[in-house]
Amino acid sequence: KFGCVLELSLVLFSGFWRDLFYLSRFFRVGLQKWPPGQLQLRDGRHGGASVLPVSAYLQRSTYRPEPSSTHDWVGPPNSLSNIRPIIYHIPENETELEKRLRNLRQDTEDWNHNFWAKQNITFSKEKEAFIISQLKAKGLTLRDQDGRRRSLNSEEMATFYKSFLDKNRVRHANYNKEWYRRNFTITLLLARVTLNSMWRTVTERQSSKKNGTPTS
Repeated sequence: KFGCVLELSLVLFSGFWRDLFYLSRFFRVGLQKWPPGQLQLRDGRHGGASVLPVSAYLQRSTYRPEPSSTHDWVGPPNSLSNIRPIIYHIPENETELEKRLRNLRQDTEDWNHNFWAKQNITFSKEKEAFIISQLKAKGLTLRDQDGRRRSLNSEEMATFYKSFLDKNRVRHANYNKEWYRRNFTITLLLARVTLNSMWRTVTERQSSKKNGTPTS
């Protein structure tokens, strides 16, 4: 029981850390309601919106905002992974280090989406199979005479939840290790990009002073 609770806590903590990490990316981005069956991403500053079919996003669309956009774009939670898709802004005169950081972020987005989409699908299928098997053992069908869906009590479902966690213990542990490894690398790259940007600003100001050019 302790191992089950510990693993569940790690998964929840990982989700909290992920949301906290991306929160800084959301504060400049606006969301807008989109038509049923479509995914809409909206640039929070310029207010422009583009619409994509949901099927296109599930295939990991290569769509990108207009070049005039100056912010990251975020969409509604994906129906499979429950993760909001992010399209990272490509700045003008992007350096190789900035490009490396952006590509790693985008790759991590895709990796994270794929993991949880597959995991959630597996969870739903195994949960459904468990419920059907337990009802069958009782001589019951999935629905009663009135067509209402039968369910199991909390104690019966707890057996499935524990079994699922135990079976996926290594998978979840490997996910957490890879997640922290990726974000540690992202943090280091972000620090390098920030320092390079600061150094570039300082050198440009010093160069402007030497040439007698006013700086903004």
